[in-house]
Amino acid sequence: MRYRVALFTAVIALVMVATPSLRAAEKVWSGLVMAENAEKPHAAPTRLGRIEKTLIELFGYNQFEVIGESNKTLKTGDEDWLASSKYFSLHVDAKGVTTGGYELNLKLFKDKQLLLETETKLSKQSPIVIKGPQIGGGQLLLVLIVDGDEWNSTQESQARHPHSDYESNQLMNAWRHLTRFVRNAWP
Repeated sequence: MRYRVALFTAVIALVMVATPSLRAAEKVWSGLVMAENAEKPHAAPTRLGRIEKTLIELFGYNQFEVIGESNKTLKTGDEDWLASSKYFSLHVDAKGVTTGGYELNLKLFKDKQLLLETETKLSKQSPIVIKGPQIGGGQLLLVLIVDGDEWNSTQESQARHPHSDYESNQLMNAWRHLTRFVRNAWP
């Protein structure tokens, strides 16, 4: 009987350690980005600095300009928001949180005309980049990044988040303690 009580207590402790990291609010940056080839390209906006090389390789353009953006803090995972520019708008409707990230419904509008609607998943490890319509000599890109502030600067990110794996390490340590406890407590 006392083993059951100890096991129950250990499981409750594990759940209490894991719960705060699962419910933490995360920031999402959404951007409408104009990609073009320029003779003298200027540096990518700070939000895109970390993925600039990937964007160049994937799309073949050498200059990127944010023409519309939105920052949203997701608390429940069921929020919706809008990133808009003069002619285009991106409506994002978060449908919930899964272990892999956020389930999203994206709608791209030009004025009031729906150009694109898609379902996708956004995770912390992988930003979403979707190729939109061609505009003149360039291309519209839709970009969504979890915790957009983290992408501003590698140095700022490292200063603010020196132990980015801290929460998962806490969970793993709690799991190890629980399994060790169960092994030692079981007759």
